[in-house]
Amino acid sequence: MGTRLSSFRSLLGLLLWLLLPQSYALPALQVPIQTDFETTLNRSVSPELFAELEELSRVVDISYCVGTTGIQKPFLCAGRCHEFEHFELIAAWNTGPLLSDSCGYIALSHPPSPPRIIVAFRGTYSIANTVVDLSTVPQEYIPYPDDDDEDQSSSTFPSIPFFDSVRPAQRSIKPKQAKCSNCTVHAGFMRSWHNTRDEILPHVEDAVRKYPGYQLTLVGHSLGGAVAALGSLEMQGRGWNPQVTTFGEPRIGNRALMEYIDTAFVEEGMYRRVTHVNDPVPLLPLREWGFKMHAGEIYISKPELSPEVADLRFCTGDQDPECIAGADLATPQKTIDVERWLEIGNLTKWWQSHEQALELPARYRIWELFFAHRDYFWRLGLCLPGGDPKDWNRKYHHSDDEKR
Repeated sequence: MGTRLSSFRSLLGLLLWLLLPQSYALPALQVPIQTDFETTLNRSVSPELFAELEELSRVVDISYCVGTTGIQKPFLCAGRCHEFEHFELIAAWNTGPLLSDSCGYIALSHPPSPPRIIVAFRGTYSIANTVVDLSTVPQEYIPYPDDDDEDQSSSTFPSIPFFDSVRPAQRSIKPKQAKCSNCTVHAGFMRSWHNTRDEILPHVEDAVRKYPGYQLTLVGHSLGGAVAALGSLEMQGRGWNPQVTTFGEPRIGNRALMEYIDTAFVEEGMYRRVTHVNDPVPLLPLREWGFKMHAGEIYISKPELSPEVADLRFCTGDQDPECIAGADLATPQKTIDVERWLEIGNLTKWWQSHEQALELPARYRIWELFFAHRDYFWRLGLCLPGGDPKDWNRKYHHSDDEKR
């Protein structure tokens, strides 16, 4: 009961926080002028890429078993592990809620599956934790190797939405090589990565050495997407050349940091940031507070499950107005999906009487944390055979044909 009350209070607090007067806000985002070149771009996603992303959504869904029923060797769990017979578990980690609630696992994907070293980062189980994750101030970002063995998480930062200055991180005394000028990062996300790095880097380094022909593959959902993003920068700095796929990744830093990410992953297809219509998390923390998106976005335009190939498209630049960033620019839309609420109770009459009053932009749709934010090919977040019960009777056309 106490946990539910705490989650409700956090949810209410975040909603009030988001609705504060916009007199504190920075100038509105400028909509880029679309050129003839952009209009001729092929935004369609291939069936092969669709199948790869769908598989990775199930791979990251397994990470939700960490911290509950667990994952055991060789690759056993109460969730979808049986769907990946060629996977071999290396290790799982769980820093616990007191250390930014970072969980996940490291596994090898052996042939005939694509040869990969997989690092899967779980999102948060608790909505209250999600609220906290999205409500801390930024700090200076110092890239690897400048921050090697730094403990930037030693200070506890207050969870306040507005700030007058950026908190500097402690610097290493080692010779400086990488530079990220004027870069700032979400302090909570950076703290979560620093609590995670010592748990996983020795395992990843060992696997990279033993399996040089395997592609290092990072995948994360929600908070896990933010941690995967920051971890990928360090792994890229170590020369491990990771391929990164995130689902529902929040904004993690300022424009300078986003440009740094774009430069680090300039090779096509090495960073895929998958977003879903109505998901509020990719729009948080707010752009008015200096947080920006980075490139590599693939947008799922279909609100409900299950998407098909035609429902996915490539996005251009860091903040394509035809993708999730457009929700920040669009006029308010009706924000409650009656059919989704009918999953919890019959609210049709209530909706009919309140429909006109409940119109908010997508980034304020906090209840979509339960729906759009979890709906990436499958409904993510439950460690059960076949995933969420909503998915038990669903199947993609390629699932029976592909041997993974």
